[in-house]
Amino acid sequence: MASRSERRHRENPADRQDHGERVPGPVLHRTRELLCAGARGRTLEVGVGSGRNLPFYPPQVRLTAIDTDPAKVERAREHAAELTLPSRFLVGDVQDLDFPDRSFDTVMCTLTLGAVEDQAAAMHEMYRVLEPGGRLLMVDRIGRARLPFRLIEQRRRNPRRLPREVAVEAGFRVGHHDRLMLGTIERVVAHRP
Repeated sequence: MASRSERRHRENPADRQDHGERVPGPVLHRTRELLCAGARGRTLEVGVGSGRNLPFYPPQVRLTAIDTDPAKVERAREHAAELTLPSRFLVGDVQDLDFPDRSFDTVMCTLTLGAVEDQAAAMHEMYRVLEPGGRLLMVDRIGRARLPFRLIEQRRRNPRRLPREVAVEAGFRVGHHDRLMLGTIERVVAHRP
């Protein structure tokens, strides 16, 4: 039986606007478990949405989470309170993070990179706020990387690209990546050298 929190999130139409709502639940659920388990220390989640990752963080994580939508930030804050997860939630943009350099040990990015205007700027910001040796844990869609959509995408001002390629260009070292959902979803575990 679904918890009160899970029922509320399913019933709230605004939650269907979270990044990744079209990704089948079991696939994303397991990915959230795996990636969040890798979070350590001071963790920044960019694009927190309504807080779908929150139940999967290890207890030792000190979480800071941002989203551009104040209503989603508030829902995530309420969800964290229900879970008794110590955390802070802020309205913010991954393309212009309001944190000092080297502020975090982990950055979590779940289906957010493909939703921002400038992927390179967002990735450079995630790199900037990570400590050397810090982890980037990311999952995102890559459906636009296939023909014929790739040709259309390349004509955009800021075309969407493979998440791991954007990470490597920003300076990250990719330790692991794999594909899910017939190659349309990519998981990446990388670190800042």
